[in-house]
Parts: sequence; structure tokens; C-alpha cells
Amino acid sequence: MVTIRGYRPDDLPALYDICLTTGASGQDATALHSDRDLIGQLYAAPYGVLEPEQVLLAEDDLGVAGYIVGTFDTDGFAAREERDWWPALRQRYAEPSPALTAADRQRIAAIRTPERNPADIVAAYPAHIHMNLRSRLRGQGVGTMLLQRWVSMAEAAGVKGIHLGANASNVGGVAFWQRSGFVPLQTIGRTVWMGMKLKD
Repeated sequence: MVTIRGYRPDDLPALYDICLTTGASGQDATALHSDRDLIGQLYAAPYGVLEPEQVLLAEDDLGVAGYIVGTFDTDGFAAREERDWWPALRQRYAEPSPALTAADRQRIAAIRTPERNPADIVAAYPAHIHMNLRSRLRGQGVGTMLLQRWVSMAEAAGVKGIHLGANASNVGGVAFWQRSGFVPLQTIGRTVWMGMKLKD
């Protein structure tokens, strides 16, 4: 039995852990990182802290096992991160430990200089999302349930479109998004940018 529910502050550790254990194109990225928090600092935790009302969780008998996080206003969220999220992390990682892996260092570089989503895509599809599920929830329609709930919230808020970036090597993930109504817009490096229109 899987329940879709809103976010609570005590769910933050689950966001970090799910992000890490699905962070290699849907597979476990734990072996790539000596700092277990780094990937979550970029792709999950800031949403729980800064815009918890835009976070939905999938929970089964074993606990929280999936999430969809995002924002209705990508540019506004980036400004909030710059003001309220990145400064403390830049201080935390100002003197990187020699024990850090190459993947850790790549994430720290992204904290220092966050990548901006393509401006033309943001203009047409101002909301964006990230979604991850533990393997035990996959193939049961849970991702579809999370997405549909999030899309309904976005529509109620008057959002005109949603975008996301998927790793091109995550073939199953890209196929899921296309089945769910997202259209590939452009590929930059390893990222396939996709969008879904909600209204004209």
C-alpha cells in the first residue's frame, strides 16, 4: 500500500537518502560520494526547506521511498537559493577535504556556480520538477501518481508549463517522461531538456 502525501520537516533525511541512492541515472550513487549529502544539497533538500508546499512523497509500509520536488517559478526559486541556500553551503565546502571523490568535487563546483536552466525553456515552461523513486516502488504507477498530483497543483496555481532535465543515459527515465506527456526540447551535453504545456 503506497500513500502519496505532503512534506513534513522530519522528511528531510529521506530526501537526502533517496536522492543519493537513485543519483546515478536512477541507480545507487553511494559508492561515488564520500559526502552522502552533496547530491541532495543540489537536487532535493532545497525544495523541502525553501518550498515544502511543492514537495510530495510516496510512502509505503517501510517508509518514504519516493518524492517529487519542484517549484512553480524557476527564476524566483533560483533567486531564493542564491539568498537562502547556497551561502551556507559555500562556507561549509570552502576548504574541501582531501577525502572527497571526483563526484563530490563536481557537486561542490555546482554549489559554487549553480547551473541555470536554459532561459528559453524557463520562459515557456516556468515550473520545474525532480522525481526519484526507490527501486521497490518502480513499475507500480507510483511515479505517475506523484506526477499527476503535482501537475494538478501546478494547474490550480495557473502555471503555464513544466520542464525538467533528464540524463540522456537514463533511457527508462526519458521514456517515462515522454509517456507522461513531456516533449524533448533540446539536448545540452548529457541532459535532455523536456517540457509539458499546461495552458496557452
